[in-house]
Amino acid sequence: MKLKLAGFFATVLLLVSPCLAQDSVVTRVDDYIKLEQDLGRIPGVSLAVVRNGQVILAKAYGLANVEHQVPVKPETIFQSGSVGKQFTATAIMMLVEDGKLSLEDRINKYFPDAPAAWQNITVRHLLTHTAGTTDYPNDFDFRKDYTEDELLKRAEGIPLAFQPGEKWSYSNLGFVILGILIHKVSGQFYGDFLQERIFKPLGMTTARIISEQDIVPNRSSGYVLVNGELKNQGWVSTSLNTTADGALYLTVYDMAKWDAALYGERLLKKTSLENMWTPVKLNNGKTEGYGFGWGVNEVHQHRIIEHGGSWQGFKSHIARYPDDKLTVIVFANLAQSNPTRMAHNVAGLYEPELAPQPPKLIRDKDENIAALAKRVWQQLIEGSLDSSLFTQESLAEISRNASVVREALKSYRPVKSIDLIERSEQNGRRLYRYRLALDKASSMRSGLGNDLTLSYVLVLTTEGKIAALRIQPQ
Repeated sequence: MKLKLAGFFATVLLLVSPCLAQDSVVTRVDDYIKLEQDLGRIPGVSLAVVRNGQVILAKAYGLANVEHQVPVKPETIFQSGSVGKQFTATAIMMLVEDGKLSLEDRINKYFPDAPAAWQNITVRHLLTHTAGTTDYPNDFDFRKDYTEDELLKRAEGIPLAFQPGEKWSYSNLGFVILGILIHKVSGQFYGDFLQERIFKPLGMTTARIISEQDIVPNRSSGYVLVNGELKNQGWVSTSLNTTADGALYLTVYDMAKWDAALYGERLLKKTSLENMWTPVKLNNGKTEGYGFGWGVNEVHQHRIIEHGGSWQGFKSHIARYPDDKLTVIVFANLAQSNPTRMAHNVAGLYEPELAPQPPKLIRDKDENIAALAKRVWQQLIEGSLDSSLFTQESLAEISRNASVVREALKSYRPVKSIDLIERSEQNGRRLYRYRLALDKASSMRSGLGNDLTLSYVLVLTTEGKIAALRIQPQ
């Protein structure tokens, strides 16, 4: 039987304590992830929910490989993207505990040929994205194989964006430098260090550095939407898939073992872990919600320690709620997917107090735009788009997606309310984001309840034509 991309999802379920309440939550999770998958045209999603260090839900939806129609399993391997930064940070802290370096060490101690501008950069600055190092520059060649020395020289040639400790600015290059530092201090390539000190001790049997040459069982493929059409991920060089800013293969089971270890002292002392999860303090005394390879924040006074990742057609997120002993892990194989939103919303299904804050409504000054939004929605659902309302470029893409939207929302038709939550303008284009509430229109089972809230976005040109239309779960 042929497997279909939209709507098909295979499930593998592990329940520690089966009960009616758990079954109800799982149904709601299924319906929510399926809606994200269908509206976002996401080929595959792998999800795990971990409570008190134990997996209470491990499920997979959709396809790991579209061309061969291979379904996702919880054992399916995804690319980590920047979720890998937390492992790099842990390796650094292990070396700190080993007495081989200090967080306050200036990095020119280890890189004596570093430029003078780097003289005040410490290991702590690199871990917290406050060193002033930048992201990859626009002219960076991702198809060139670099040695570590060449990568370091390339980074050294880029001027600092600000003085160390002055600001917070996300820097992949900073973590590339940390990977080179791990090699220099330990004598091991950082990937081998992770394998020996973290992956093997924790039984993370499928965790490893990316290699497109090796035979890797259960490896998924990454995808990107280009003008509404699904394409394979772009290619990058071998060496750039081994850097410490996030180049790992992981499954949700690997991540569950990692999460469990973070509640004890199997890897690091408690003081080291708390250091990693403490918001960084800038030179002016203000703090930013980032520690060492982890974002740190609060949701309704509940702590959240989290990080996302994006690389080569893959997206990932781990959201840890330590006060609630709850963790949600999401991997997806589409560049435009939003596993951060998925992780947060799934957490809210298990613990309502963790649900994301609903957006604030703003006054809608232009009733004509609101009327246009309602009109286009009705046309979309009825399959009768008025081509005169759209730019030529957007019409083709929106028309291709219309049938997917209609299928995904077939049990939700009448508009209960439409409220403006964002209005902005850039380069002459106006963006209007609405909170769209729909009533249930049929007797079809759905764990989402009797109504549904969506984010509904219109982007208009200066002539008032629709240049983009996006619909996502709220």
